[in-house]
Amino acid sequence: MTISKDKLHATHVLVVGDVMLDRYWYGAVDRISPEAPVPVVRVTREDERIGGAANVAYNLVTLGARSSLLTVVGDDEASHKLEALVAKTGIEAHFGRDAQLKTTVKLRVIGRQQQLLRLDFENTPKTEVLASQSATFSELLPSHHAVLFSDYGKGGLAHVSDMIAQARAAGKPILIDPKGTDYSRYQNASVITPNRVELQQVVGSWHSESELQTKAQNLREQLGLQAVLLTRSEEGMTLFDADGQISVSAQAREVFDVTGAGDTVIATLAAMVAAGMSLREALPLANRAGGLVVGKFGTATVSYEELFA
Repeated sequence: MTISKDKLHATHVLVVGDVMLDRYWYGAVDRISPEAPVPVVRVTREDERIGGAANVAYNLVTLGARSSLLTVVGDDEASHKLEALVAKTGIEAHFGRDAQLKTTVKLRVIGRQQQLLRLDFENTPKTEVLASQSATFSELLPSHHAVLFSDYGKGGLAHVSDMIAQARAAGKPILIDPKGTDYSRYQNASVITPNRVELQQVVGSWHSESELQTKAQNLREQLGLQAVLLTRSEEGMTLFDADGQISVSAQAREVFDVTGAGDTVIATLAAMVAAGMSLREALPLANRAGGLVVGKFGTATVSYEELFA
């Protein structure tokens, strides 16, 4: 199923969640350190990209939809860099600032096309700043066709239950990329998109497809969700809804880097649902987008032309 570029451009998705700055240090690895048994990386190039919920919003824009981004950042060098990068993308940004917050930075050291090390810099935002975000959310909600919550467990979605209730009352589709073991906060959303590890943390492990179906459907019913979309890496993805389940096979020709693939999947799903497709209709397109993006390096995106080629 295809959708016109004009129809997609008329859709507006509100992305709420944790943003981060993805830093990459690339270098040559020629020797082992005399101080410890670790490689010495002679850094030759640095790169910075938007990550987390900002990457989700950017995926929406590159697909041809419009996206607004609601998030909390610090008042530090990383936040100003992030803001400058977001300003170049076409994302409509709404940054709440917390001077006590350290903007999340993920620094990856790359040598010989391989990630050698990742360093994370982060802490949790203050509740007052998050409360002001709730007011902004209420203002933005009416002008959007769908809401996407991108939870990276960094504390930016403390009020997610209230926001879901508002969005549901307004009749908006609600898509959630979940984190942690307490999914009760996502109650009454339209769809959640856990990967295998994330789902296992919540429902326990399964030993057969029928056991998985039972566990996923029980979770869906307990939380009052329309659907659970399980992303399964090389096994593709499976959508569990009131009509049963539907699976699609993985489409990646070559897996180069899985960084941000989940962002692309949920962004594509949100864009299509916001444009009027059902979750079942949008599923193959989200799967195709995920397959395309893992063939690229770093947090990458997919264009309209690539998706509908």
